[in-house]
Amino acid sequence: MKDILEKIDEGFLLDGSDYVYEKVISYIEKILIEKALERSYGNQVMAAKILGLNRNTLHAKVKKLNIDVQRFKR
Repeated sequence: MKDILEKIDEGFLLDGSDYVYEKVISYIEKILIEKALERSYGNQVMAAKILGLNRNTLHAKVKKLNIDVQRFKR
């Protein structure tokens, strides 16, 4: 968690960019989704259950965040 907070401080707050909140949320959301996909070996239904999301919601987030689900499949 400390690494994430340091990255937020260095990469998002100090670069003077707009929409810091949206960038930080997308960054953390991507990490969470990738970890769930890793644990579920790319099974999106299982990953959605881990995260407490509807599978359609997860699918939309995967698409929005450009996550390659295939790299998690065995």
